[in-house]
Amino acid sequence: MTDISRIKLSNAQIAWRAAQDIEDGAYVNLGIGFPEMVARFQPEGKQAIFHTENGILDFGAAPAPGDEDWDLINAGKKAVTLKPGTSFFHHADSFAMVRGGHLDVAILGAYQVAQNGDLANWSTGKGGIPAVGGAMDLVQSAKRIAVLTDHVTKDGSPKLVDRCTLPLTGVACVTRIYSSLAVVDVVDGHFVLREQVAGLSFDDLQALTGAPLHVEGDVATLTCPEDLA
Repeated sequence: MTDISRIKLSNAQIAWRAAQDIEDGAYVNLGIGFPEMVARFQPEGKQAIFHTENGILDFGAAPAPGDEDWDLINAGKKAVTLKPGTSFFHHADSFAMVRGGHLDVAILGAYQVAQNGDLANWSTGKGGIPAVGGAMDLVQSAKRIAVLTDHVTKDGSPKLVDRCTLPLTGVACVTRIYSSLAVVDVVDGHFVLREQVAGLSFDDLQALTGAPLHVEGDVATLTCPEDLA
């Protein structure tokens, strides 16, 4: 088995790869934590409109350290900046946007993703987030649901699985997974491998995945800039 610690992508690289697939002008919600990094890596010539559940639309980049205005924060309590046209609204209006199907993309983290697209991302039963929260609305309402995650847990167990064993956030909702080793689509109830990192065989990747990986056509090499932070 290949030592994946030498070849797996960093969180920043996973976020960069996910950012490349966001359509110009898309309305996008980024989950709290790791997915928030996606906002740093918008491709040249494209501009997403970012939405945060606590009531801001089209906010800007994070301020420089020391320049934060702590009245201006996203749902993860991180400071943001304003852009021309940024709008503020009530929390209830924010969820009306979500539930009304007005978001093109929601990008979230995950503890587990099942091959039918089920998502578990809110509790491990060991001191995790105590409730599912707004993620349950996002995954059932946004037009496309993408997941960013390490391919395996810290103890090496697969996070892409046949069936989730943790409490579900949503059922059959995930469309694409950007992991530390691969880009995988959920198609007709199974995982389809689209890209994988260099230096890892298909058999080794399959051994690290808890459900069969299907191949439809060529599998591209998953490459990202190396100097991302």
